[in-house]
Amino acid sequence: MVIAALGLVFAKKAVHAALCLAIVMISLAVLYAAQGAPFLFVVQIIVYTGAIMMLFLFVLMLVGVESSDAVKETIRGQRLLAAVIGLIFGITAVLAIGQTITGTVVGLKGANADGNPYGLAELLFGKYVLAFEFTSALLITAALGAMVLAHSERLTPRQTQADIAARRMREYAETGRHPGPLPVPGVFARHNAVDTPALLPDGTPLESSISSSLRSRGQVVEGNTDNVDETLDQLEEGDK
Repeated sequence: MVIAALGLVFAKKAVHAALCLAIVMISLAVLYAAQGAPFLFVVQIIVYTGAIMMLFLFVLMLVGVESSDAVKETIRGQRLLAAVIGLIFGITAVLAIGQTITGTVVGLKGANADGNPYGLAELLFGKYVLAFEFTSALLITAALGAMVLAHSERLTPRQTQADIAARRMREYAETGRHPGPLPVPGVFARHNAVDTPALLPDGTPLESSISSSLRSRGQVVEGNTDNVDETLDQLEEGDK
């Protein structure tokens, strides 16, 4: 968990940082399970790791973060402000952890006497209700920010089916590109696969019916190699 957290801080690519964050969340769920909090364990896996983490990855892949954007400071003074806030947060975390370690260890049997969800609800809507509300407002703000970043204004009107058909016909007239879909691969009695080219009326293979990736790998069957006359003779002998 500590190694993934360090990777989250020092990762150069945003996607790698998000994957390290997913490892941290899963490790945190394991800590919840080890401390006797099964409800928090399930919520951490399903809600945060399974839903919110995937939302982060989706936004990163949708918006895209280039290396040039990472080093460009869009808001003046944001690096200094982030460093100060991070230092304050680190000091607060160290003090909180220090007080927890040096204090008297109390078991969870009393807190979970009526069940782990009941004890959690009592804390969230009682002692920590203000922090819980601030956290919910932060999550809503993050979701709205992701929607704003992913939204893009359409500068051109959306093409209809008629527009697409007209464009294909113009391309056919200008460049000779066929307006319809690509021809399907050939289908023979002894071979039915995408690596068999279709045949033209003169019997020659149709190059465009085979995927270019298969052709570059040399996995194309060059037409029907069966001897038709020999097959007919075998069928006639079978009928006799």
